[in-house]
Amino acid sequence: MTGERDLDALLNTMKPELQPGTFVFCTIAPNAPIPAALNPRLTFREQEGTTLVVLREEAEAAGLPYAFPSSLITLTVHSALDAVGFLAAITARLARAGISVNAVSAFHHDHLFVPVDRADEAITILQAISGNAS
Repeated sequence: MTGERDLDALLNTMKPELQPGTFVFCTIAPNAPIPAALNPRLTFREQEGTTLVVLREEAEAAGLPYAFPSSLITLTVHSALDAVGFLAAITARLARAGISVNAVSAFHHDHLFVPVDRADEAITILQAISGNAS
């Protein structure tokens, strides 16, 4: 299935879904194995180390220091990986409200990590963008 590329269609049909849990960003040494007790939602290897995004309780249980306790919002529209402007439009609106966001594009959907204490506000803004306000 091919993802959507039309910006208007993406913005009008995306439905933001708040995922359960509080996620945090951790780092481990480059080429170090990922601890078996962790189930990372995201893994990204950089020269300085491997970033892991995991549930806060997993990081704490593993004794890993972490940063940016965040809520995960999934934008439930199948966006094409080469779609132009979708995340720019979304993140610009959140930026105007002073909400920081770490955006991740996966194969089927785009995902936003936002500060835990701003998640409800972010959902409200995203619903207004898509015309899906409750």
